[in-house]
Amino acid sequence: MDDDEQPENDGPREDENPGEGEGRDAERRELGVLVGRILSEELATVEGDAAEGEGAAERRRRLRELVGALGASARSAGLRGVAAGRWLSETFAEEVAPRVPIRDHATLVRHHGGLDGEELADALQRTAVRATTAVGMAGGALSAVQWAAPPLLLATPARLAAETMLVAAVEVKLIGELHELYDAPVTADSGLRRNAGYLGAWVHRRGVDPTKPEETLLLAVGAAAKTALRDRLLRLLGRNLTTLGPYLTGAAAGGVVNRLATGALAARVRADLRAQSITRGEAPGELES
Repeated sequence: MDDDEQPENDGPREDENPGEGEGRDAERRELGVLVGRILSEELATVEGDAAEGEGAAERRRRLRELVGALGASARSAGLRGVAAGRWLSETFAEEVAPRVPIRDHATLVRHHGGLDGEELADALQRTAVRATTAVGMAGGALSAVQWAAPPLLLATPARLAAETMLVAAVEVKLIGELHELYDAPVTADSGLRRNAGYLGAWVHRRGVDPTKPEETLLLAVGAAAKTALRDRLLRLLGRNLTTLGPYLTGAAAGGVVNRLATGALAARVRADLRAQSITRGEAPGELES
């Protein structure tokens, strides 16, 4: 039987108070709002070139806040749902990804002082790489504290989930805004479905072809898509294990791994979108600096 069809211990039970299920849903919604706020604050810190010490301290504070909220939500979800990755993937797909703000082409140009084309794509990529690098380093710095105080290691799973959600949210935002920049936006009847298309692009590490809406739909919905999302998030969570090294070795490793992975993802999606622009008959120079 497929994992998505198996009964889960974290679902409603006959002996469960009806309010408990509603409480879990409310916790997930609050998590989505919190991740969205932290994402905006993180990108503002990176784009604003805050002083290193000030930015790092604020980043660790935000990460600790998210760790606490994720820990509470995971306990409510139940051990089986958390261990199987269902809680992580459902929370991200249903509450986090829909709240990732995606700016359109005109807004991107305005927010970057008139930059456009490949220069603007470079700027978006740099910002995302700096953000995921900083998240990895902040997680490693928290690990350094945990190694000095072993009881805090109990919070490690929630911290890894926090890093995973933040890095994934940054990368989904990057992919969405690259599609807008290359004039290949996902067209949908709602922002929720539009972001689902960008989430599908993140899962498969590719650009979405706007001339094939049925392909976008397959990337975004269905049991296979849910399984692919869960696997992608669990691989990302495994990658974040590099931040668990003692002292500050984890901070360095987490920063490097995230920088390389986000840069590679951006390069692949940009290559897809450039190829699509040529196929649509646009002049190659239209997106060059």
